Amino acid sequence: MTRYTPEDVIKLCRQEDVKFIRLQFTDIFGIMKNVAITIDQLEKALNNEMMFDGSSINGFVRIEESDMILYPDPNSFVIFPWSEPDCKVARLICDVYSADRTPFLGDPRYALKRAIQRMNKMGYELFAGPELEFFLFQMDESGAPTTRTHDDASYFDLAPVDRGEIARQDMCLMLEKMGFHIEASHHECAPAQHEIDFKYDDALTTADNVMTFKLVVRTVAQRHNLHATFLPKPVYGVAGNGMHINQSLFQNGRNMFFDPDSEDGLSEIAHQYVAGLLTHAPGFTALTNPLVNSYKRLVPGYEAPLYIAWSAQNRSPLIRIPASRGTGTRVELRSPDPSANPYLALAATLMAGLDGIEKKMTPPEPINCNIYKMDDAELEKHGVSCLPLNIREATRAMLQDEVIVAALGEHIIKNYAEAKFIEHEEYRVQVTPWEVNNYLKRY
Repeated sequence: MTRYTPEDVIKLCRQEDVKFIRLQFTDIFGIMKNVAITIDQLEKALNNEMMFDGSSINGFVRIEESDMILYPDPNSFVIFPWSEPDCKVARLICDVYSADRTPFLGDPRYALKRAIQRMNKMGYELFAGPELEFFLFQMDESGAPTTRTHDDASYFDLAPVDRGEIARQDMCLMLEKMGFHIEASHHECAPAQHEIDFKYDDALTTADNVMTFKLVVRTVAQRHNLHATFLPKPVYGVAGNGMHINQSLFQNGRNMFFDPDSEDGLSEIAHQYVAGLLTHAPGFTALTNPLVNSYKRLVPGYEAPLYIAWSAQNRSPLIRIPASRGTGTRVELRSPDPSANPYLALAATLMAGLDGIEKKMTPPEPINCNIYKMDDAELEKHGVSCLPLNIREATRAMLQDEVIVAALGEHIIKNYAEAKFIEHEEYRVQVTPWEVNNYLKRY
């Protein structure tokens, strides 16, 4: 990440003739918000004097506590490459502070910063690399999104079968102009499904990048008259959207997950980190898989992990250890989906892994065969349990996990859990087309 001072930002805006600045922040449910200001207000904003009504943001504060302040991060400054030359628009990602000038405990970015501080005290630095999948769908005559596609491509196909290739190419170009290092892009398994991979970075930068990535992908798709969705399972019968998160702990520039003398190339710290993730997987699932819809992806048959296990040899468990060793040694957590709030997902999974290190946990034996083909007896024999089956189960598990509760803090946990229980109840009482089609004539 480029390092900027407030003075650098002001100078760049003058040089580039920027007209508007978007002060962006993220609510606890992973939805990006923003306050747009003119260039005349930039100095005021960089002096941390821009206030907004926090009571209007779901999960933030009550109306009697509404005054909140945005603290822009100068290092996040970037000009939107799609803005018009005579009306350039830039953005700054902000931290949220309370009126008394203390960090707001409901700010997801602050929750991740707290987790990073805890990690730094242990002498580590986390690098994370997410792999986000998304669908590109057609829009109807009124501009509303549909789940229709004219794309019949599958994994690694190319044009003319892959009809989203040009849009995906433009997304990569826009992302590169915004400072991303694009490593690969390709068509995914399902028709109209795509993936763009960008280079790993430190935890906070990675979370910021995930939010920016979603904004860029959806903006570019719209310019191609397409709708990009990160919904985990928008279409029945095909693979859903995942957001695998690769994680490594470094110390003084050395990858602490690598041990050249061990049988599997993994250090004791790596094994402990894996054990922490496995132990707390039920507790962080409500954060890595936050929607009712998320649990329609976590089912057998589509390579999405359902069982709490790990392996260095296959992709069916929750955690996979990719073959790369040395600096590239990493743990791949396969359950998260791209509807997750990246700040909360990284904070929770980081604290889970660190708990494994602090308590010197030992992971179970790796499962190196296809878990999806195991029957209940085999699963029980290997001690393999299942992730929560719905958002209600996951939220209950989150509330019972002291490490995850401490990672996020009481404010976020309370508001998040309340919203998820309501979401599940609203879904539970719905009468779906499936029920009508299957039961109406018979009963």
